[in-house]
Amino acid sequence: MLTGGQVAGLIVAVFWAVLVSFLALTLLRLARLLNEAGKLVADLADQAGPLMEDMTQTVRRANEQLDRTDVITRQVHGVTRNVSAVTTIMTSVVGGPLVKAAAFSYGVRKALSNRAEQPHGGAGASRPQLQARHNGKRRG
Repeated sequence: MLTGGQVAGLIVAVFWAVLVSFLALTLLRLARLLNEAGKLVADLADQAGPLMEDMTQTVRRANEQLDRTDVITRQVHGVTRNVSAVTTIMTSVVGGPLVKAAAFSYGVRKALSNRAEQPHGGAGASRPQLQARHNGKRRG
C-alpha cells in the first residue's frame, strides 16, 4: 500500500499534470488568437494604402470644389458691386428728374384747380395763388 507521503506526492503530480495540460491548452488557444490577430493586422495594412489614397483623392477634389466656389463667390461679389453702382447711378439719373417732374406736375395741377375754383375777373384772376399746407402744428 501507499504511504501518506506517496499519496500526497501522487495528488501533487496529478494536480501539476492537470495544471500543465490546462496551461498548454490555454497557450495553444492564445497562439491561434495571436496568429488570427496578425492576419487581421496584415489585411488591414493591405487595405489601408488604397483607403488612404482614396481619402487623399476625395480631399483633393473637395479642395478643388472649394477653390471653384471661392472664384464664384468673388465673381458674385463683383456683380453685386456693379449692380449696386448701376442702381445708384440710375436712381440719381432717373429718380431726381422724376421727382422734379412729379413736383412740377403737382404744382401745375394745383394751380389749375385753384384757378378753376376762383371767380373770373377778381384780383386773383390773373395770378393763381398757392395755398400753404398745414400739418396741424402752428408756429410759435
